[in-house]
Amino acid sequence: MKDFDKIIDRKDTNCMKYDSLLEMYGSDDLLPMWIADTDFSVPKCVSDAIRERVEHDIYGYTFRGQDVIEAFLGWSKRRYDWKVKSEWVTSSPGVVTALSLSIMAYSKKGDKILIQPPVYPPFFQIVKDSGRKVIESPLILDKGKYIIDFDDLERKFSGGIKIMILCNPHNPVGRAWSEEELKRIGALCIKYGVLLISDEIHADLYLPGNRHIPMASVSEEIANITVTAMAPSKVFNVAGLSSSIVIIPNSELKGKYDDILNRLHLGLGNVFGHTALKAGYSCADEWVDELMLYIKSNVDFAKKYLKDNLPKVKIIEPDATFLLWIDFSQYGKSNEELNELFVTKGKIALNNGNTFGREGEGFFRLNIGCPQSLLKEGLDRIVKSLS
Repeated sequence: MKDFDKIIDRKDTNCMKYDSLLEMYGSDDLLPMWIADTDFSVPKCVSDAIRERVEHDIYGYTFRGQDVIEAFLGWSKRRYDWKVKSEWVTSSPGVVTALSLSIMAYSKKGDKILIQPPVYPPFFQIVKDSGRKVIESPLILDKGKYIIDFDDLERKFSGGIKIMILCNPHNPVGRAWSEEELKRIGALCIKYGVLLISDEIHADLYLPGNRHIPMASVSEEIANITVTAMAPSKVFNVAGLSSSIVIIPNSELKGKYDDILNRLHLGLGNVFGHTALKAGYSCADEWVDELMLYIKSNVDFAKKYLKDNLPKVKIIEPDATFLLWIDFSQYGKSNEELNELFVTKGKIALNNGNTFGREGEGFFRLNIGCPQSLLKEGLDRIVKSLS
C-alpha cells in the first residue's frame, strides 16, 4: 500500500473539514468525519508536478491547454471505456458550479428540476437559489439497497420537468447505477424531453467488483441530452484547487453552457488546478487502484466493528465513494437528538441525514476516507455517543 495509514495534521491550514468545526458544529474539539474530502496525501506524481510548477516562480493568467484535456481523454478511455472527443470538453471551477451554470443555461425561473433524495444537499439549494422549482422523486430503500422508483419518475416527468440532476455514483447512498438503470432513466428523459445533468464527481471511487458507467456513454441518443460534470477533486484530494471537467457532446448545448461560463469569466481556471488535473489523469492509475482497496478495507472494518458493537445500526453497503450512509433509526431518537449526542458526548462531527432530504431521517453520513486508525477512533466515538 501507499501512505494511506499516515496521519497528517490538517489543522490551521484553512481546512474546511477541521478549521470550520466551531462554526458548523458549535465546538472545535471534534473528530471531523463529515465533509467529503479525504485525509490522504495526494498521489506523489501530482505533488511532484505542482512542486515543479511552483519552481517556475511566475503564476500569471492561465488556461486549460490541449495537453491537459488529452490527459483526461486518456483517463476516461482507460477507466470508464468512454471515448470522449476533445471538442466535447469544457470547464468549471467546481462540479456544483457546473450544475448551477447548467441550470442557468438550460432553464428559466419557475421551471421544474427533478432530483432523487436522499441526495447531496447543494442539489436542493442551487435549484431554489436560481428561482426554479425542486421536484423530488425519492429513491426506495429495498432490502438494504437503494433503487429508483421508475413509476414515480415517469409520473413526475409527465407533469413537466425541464431538467433532471442525476448523481452517479450517488451521494450519500453509494449506488453505482447499472447500465440497465441508466438506460431506463435516459429513455424516460428522451420520451418526455428532459435534459440530463449528471454529477459524476465520484466516478473514480468505485469499490472492487463495481465499475463506473458514465450516463453519456450509454448511447448516442442519451449523450445528446446529457451534460456530465466530473473532477479530479475527490479521487486525488485536490478540491482546494478548483478544477473540474464538463463534457457536453451536443454542440448546441455546449454553446449555451460556454456562453454562460464566459459571461461570468469562470473559464480560465488556475495554474495549479490544471497542473494537478493533468498529472493525476496521466500517472495515478495504480495509486487509485490501491486507494480503493484501502477504502474497501475501511468499509469492511466499519461493518464488522458496528455489527460487533452497535448491532442496531445498519450500514447501507456502498458500490462506490468513501462515504457510508448509516441507519440509526432503531434507537428511536430524532436526528437532532442523535446529532447532539455525537457532538457533545462522542465528540465527533458527522453529516446529519436530514440535510439530504426528508428521506435522511434516522441516517447520518460517515466519511471513511481516512487512515484506519482514525476510522476506529471515530467508530469508538459513535459507540460512546450511544452508550
